[in-house]
Amino acid sequence: MTNLSKAPTAPPTTRRKGIEATRARQAIWFLLPALIAIAVVAGYPLLRTIYFSMHEANLTSPEQAKYVGFTNFYGTGDEGVKFGFLTDPKWWSAVKNTLLFTVVSVALETVLGMVIALVVNSAFKGRSLMRTAMLIPWAIPTVVSAQMWAYMYNDNFGLIGRGLLGGQSPLADTGTAIWALIAVDVWKTTSFMALLILAGLQSLPSDMYEAADMDGASKWTQFWRMTLPLLRPALLVALIFRSLDALRVFDVMYVMLGPNTAAETSMTGYARQAMIDNSQLGLGSAVSVAIFLLIMVIVVMYVTAFRVKFD
Repeated sequence: MTNLSKAPTAPPTTRRKGIEATRARQAIWFLLPALIAIAVVAGYPLLRTIYFSMHEANLTSPEQAKYVGFTNFYGTGDEGVKFGFLTDPKWWSAVKNTLLFTVVSVALETVLGMVIALVVNSAFKGRSLMRTAMLIPWAIPTVVSAQMWAYMYNDNFGLIGRGLLGGQSPLADTGTAIWALIAVDVWKTTSFMALLILAGLQSLPSDMYEAADMDGASKWTQFWRMTLPLLRPALLVALIFRSLDALRVFDVMYVMLGPNTAAETSMTGYARQAMIDNSQLGLGSAVSVAIFLLIMVIVVMYVTAFRVKFD
């Protein structure tokens, strides 16, 4: 009886690599339309901003741009560009206040959002109503909530300025104004952080906590040893979203402090004043590039610190 030799088959590892390569090629084709859209919508404006950052240009006549190198960043120009923004104390004041605003507000919102998310994630009567109600501050437009708080901080008729502070508005002084703005941001955005963290909590397996209860682990131990490590991806997304939003803060400062003071407390306000009020397109573009680089560095620091790998 003749033995028929079997055809050689590829090893399992080789077959798996081939399947993964095929899936990767398919994923690229599916992502290609989105990548093209991002390149057109975000990439082209970014390149134009970098281009104008190295030119002296007026907002009303950008076609007459004159190449000045890094003068908009650091140096003294000949015609129109009197300084680079890195030599302006007003810019560094905006950087200091923006970073203070970002660090304190995001930290408070993360801690309070975690507490609220843990409470809302537990089972109790009226949980659905509480989830809806906690989003009301976040749903209010920022301009409306900023004007509402400006009224409350007013030293003549404000509930806080007149009633609690004895006729002294915290917005009158730059040193106290930044803390008043942080309070407004925490009041408005904590619910958004709680919503993102709650989504992460609901994705955690419940049987893991049941096993921990059977082993006698306390709730505090479960939180530090199980909940926080498993929440790292959700926390990373929440922190990136809020930090990006806080670093670009402008509207609440513009409404509550006015355009001039907002330029000293917000990097975006500084860029707006240079580009819109003073029509210096080149200088405003240079500031925008600096803000973009700062945000990129902070995002890289977040990802590195959390050591999260998205599969």
